[in-house]
Amino acid sequence: MLSSEALAITFGFSSALSWGAGDFSGGFATKHNGVLRVILYSQIIGTLLLVGLLMVLGEPLPETAYLGWGALAGAGGAIGLVALYKGLALGRMGIVAPLSAVCTALAAMLLGIFLEGLPKSTQLLGFGAAMIAVWLLSAAGGPHQRVTRRELTHSLWAGLGFGLFFGCIDRFSSEAILWPLVAARLNSMVIIALLLAVKGQLTLAGHHRLGFIALAGILDTVGNAFFALASQLGRLDVAAMVASLYPVSTVVLARCFLKERISRQQWAGLLTALSALILIAT
Repeated sequence: MLSSEALAITFGFSSALSWGAGDFSGGFATKHNGVLRVILYSQIIGTLLLVGLLMVLGEPLPETAYLGWGALAGAGGAIGLVALYKGLALGRMGIVAPLSAVCTALAAMLLGIFLEGLPKSTQLLGFGAAMIAVWLLSAAGGPHQRVTRRELTHSLWAGLGFGLFFGCIDRFSSEAILWPLVAARLNSMVIIALLLAVKGQLTLAGHHRLGFIALAGILDTVGNAFFALASQLGRLDVAAMVASLYPVSTVVLARCFLKERISRQQWAGLLTALSALILIAT
């Protein structure tokens, strides 16, 4: 029987695998559809999945406070998504993507330490290795590229938004997981829909690659559920650091299905990610 801490790490890495595969599917879908439109419709599909699970599992409606934490998590997720994709559009993807992931992991780590105290020294080493792994896996540019103020600003906002998302999910009750996730999805969808409406882009998604949009929504929802379970069973910072390794599955899927070459830097990232998991688990 696995301990609660081991289960938390297992669920955290499961969320990383799900989120990374969802990012791969969503990124593939955006080649023929607008980014925000893909996010909105993938979230609609993810919400339908959550509602279906609620009907099957019969999770009782929780206290209003837990729904409030869910709605706040949705707002944080929306802020993170908007900042991230705006940064990707205005800056260099090879800089913004890994920097946002590192900022997210750092924000969750600091919040976890504030709420729960310092983790074990080996886990702190694992946190550092995890952030290095994320950068190595995601960064496409050379090591000497300077980060611009615009890239740094959007990455920080993305990190704060996603850090808020992680922190709010950590406040869920172990008996109330699905309902708060539904509240998070609904609030996030409203925010994204309003942004699209303001920009005059609130239209139906194109028929291209709708299957990948659906898959992105399903995988993102599964990842959220795994992370909620991980944060309930273990420390927030541990769950967040392990979950931040989501580029692992994105890189591997791109290699398997798109035949993208894995660079030496990314191989180093994969090995560093494995080292981080070992350190965090000890």
